[in-house]
Amino acid sequence: MKALSQKRRHPFAGVALLLLGLLITGGLYAAATTINQAQASNEADGYSASDVDEGERLFVANCATCHGINAEGTDAGPSLIGVGAASVDFQVGTGRMPMQMQGPQAQVKPQQFNDEQTMQLSAYVASLGAGPAVPAEEHTDADQGDPARGGELFRINCAMCHNAAAAGGALTEGKYAPSLHGVEERHIYEAMQTGPQNMPVFNDANIPPEDKRDIIAFLKTYDSQGTPGGFALGFLGPVSEGLFIWTGGLAVLIASMVWLTSRSS
Repeated sequence: MKALSQKRRHPFAGVALLLLGLLITGGLYAAATTINQAQASNEADGYSASDVDEGERLFVANCATCHGINAEGTDAGPSLIGVGAASVDFQVGTGRMPMQMQGPQAQVKPQQFNDEQTMQLSAYVASLGAGPAVPAEEHTDADQGDPARGGELFRINCAMCHNAAAAGGALTEGKYAPSLHGVEERHIYEAMQTGPQNMPVFNDANIPPEDKRDIIAFLKTYDSQGTPGGFALGFLGPVSEGLFIWTGGLAVLIASMVWLTSRSS
């Protein structure tokens, strides 16, 4: 007791108690701020507590096997903490997730979840950490975009993988850049935001929201034009068209020669 009493009278005892109090106060403040920010983020994105709870239930039942019970990731799937609602809306909304089977990349297939369930899954993942949100309609309205400028931006940033006609193309190790024909506007925006599969991330510093909208306007305008020249031939351009004509022409000439020689004999 005497030793303890002496320590309490130590000249640095007050300083130590003050530091301990500051550490405890700071820790509690930081925890409360984090909770408030997460709640504010969910409310700002239009998600309610019930959306998050229902999304967690769906996640545990359908996604936790690969992504971990707390979405921290496993050997079979990456962590989803901080990927944001936009990533979930894209992957689940296009049917890529849940994956049908393991492979070089997730395949597009019919959606397993409806729009409400997709929103709830997005709400849950958004609650785990800050990330890109689902874009507002004003950023995906193709009617407000400039297709001509969008075409220029697409050829500079996207055509090397997706083809100048947005028909997609092969990459390495069995991977590929998918066709962008018929893809929903918000999914195009979300793909640029989140960089799914092998695609790089084009955040707002790289391509501002207005430029993303212009790219969407270009793709939707291209979709509406169809193939006025005839067969699309995979949208591969003059090389495939020339090869088709050359091969077809040779086939016609050879067939004509065979027919003429058979008639003469």
